[in-house]
Amino acid sequence: MTPQAEFKLGEIGQIAVPVNDLDRALKFYRDALGLRFLFQAPPGLAFFDCAGVRLMLDKAADDGQRRSSILYFRVPNIREAYQTLRGRGVRFQDEPHLIHKDVDYELWMAFFQDPEQNTLAIMNEIPT
Repeated sequence: MTPQAEFKLGEIGQIAVPVNDLDRALKFYRDALGLRFLFQAPPGLAFFDCAGVRLMLDKAADDGQRRSSILYFRVPNIREAYQTLRGRGVRFQDEPHLIHKDVDYELWMAFFQDPEQNTLAIMNEIPT
């Protein structure tokens, strides 16, 4: 069996929750719920740790429309996962690209839709 045939998505690495008021939501998740705040990134994003799954608060688009949550799947090698999934007919919005650079790692992602137009993503934290 080839590595591509054996490939399957694993654990969820991140979930995005759309919010209208990022400051209010940040205080709620941090102060009321007690989630560990990780970092804030432009434009309009805040990240928390939920026992190893990252929660991202995402400010809703200017038109105020609510979007569904986004499932982010961790993969060990984002380029290989991207090629494998493309080979299976998955249509990506973009190629794997750098999202965030930290002291210990680079966060890479690539986004795609399911047949119902829900957004999904693959993600890879590459040690620096």
